[in-house]
Amino acid sequence: MKKSLLALAVLGSFAGLASAQTNVTVYGLVDAGVTFESGGANGSVTKLASGVKNGNRLGFKGTEDLGGGLKANFQIESGFTLDNGASGQGGTLFGRQAWVGLSGNFGAIGLGRQYTPLFIALDSVDPFGTGLTGSSTNLMAAGTRSEAPRVNNAITYSTPNLSGFSANVLYGLGEQAGDNSRGRTYALSLGYANGPVTAIVAYENGGDPTRNAGTAAVPNIVANTNKTKLLLVGGTYDFGVAKLHAAYETEKDDATLDNRDWLLGVSAPVGPGTVMASYIQKKDKSAAGNTGGKQFAVGYVYNLSKRTNLYTSYGQINNDAGGTNFVGDATNGGSAPTAGNNSRAFTVGVQHKF
Repeated sequence: MKKSLLALAVLGSFAGLASAQTNVTVYGLVDAGVTFESGGANGSVTKLASGVKNGNRLGFKGTEDLGGGLKANFQIESGFTLDNGASGQGGTLFGRQAWVGLSGNFGAIGLGRQYTPLFIALDSVDPFGTGLTGSSTNLMAAGTRSEAPRVNNAITYSTPNLSGFSANVLYGLGEQAGDNSRGRTYALSLGYANGPVTAIVAYENGGDPTRNAGTAAVPNIVANTNKTKLLLVGGTYDFGVAKLHAAYETEKDDATLDNRDWLLGVSAPVGPGTVMASYIQKKDKSAAGNTGGKQFAVGYVYNLSKRTNLYTSYGQINNDAGGTNFVGDATNGGSAPTAGNNSRAFTVGVQHKF
């Protein structure tokens, strides 16, 4: 009898330990397509492109219930290129995300390399989800082309949903001795979602766009010259048969940058997938005033299952006289156009999530 009671006590203690363990999820995404790009200074190129719709990744995330509504959370996510197996984000081990934090009724706090509220806002209103050849990041700064979507050394706070309203705040430490403002980034967003309506406004103030390149040579910015200030206002309205997307962005710095960007788009369920289209215009308001452009894009995602889809999209940028904006990836076989020339890209591909 005593042995039975002892055994039950031991099992009970192990059960208590098991319930307190972190619940870890392993997840990932693999994405590749055949892309045809033209208009580049080096001529046209056909390539096997990696992460066309969404960036390839392998991640681990977990949470532990600490009691009283308090939870410990973490997420580490590594990016890679599927065509050659190389690490993404300049070779950083967990270049996509790497953070730990706490959450509860008060909201959520995160510490580490994290997405900026500005990029999250743009991603939520872009009908292409900042992917495919129609990505808004081809022309708009709140993305991967001219302003990095992630911040190193970041402290974030996200509020709980309050009657449809939510907020996200980020502060990225510059970590420069003798000057706490040097190389820092701060950003915030305020969003609203209720029924068919979503709306969001986001602001970011930071240093040189290379601050988050994440390479071994430049892991973070070491100077705060040419500070960039970005403001984005956007939203969507779901009519049921189709969803309307819109966004307006200003880009300024302490030197000559002065752009106005706006986006109009639509997405609609068609068959087992979604069709999307957008028009983006970048207006250069600087003294030169000729580096802007216009982008037209259309695409379709065909869902084979909840985890696997086929996709296709076409994008074209008509550059102003001094514009070198481009569709596609100039770092992987292609090239940016010469000033004033147009850029085009067409892609077909497949994506699987696990």
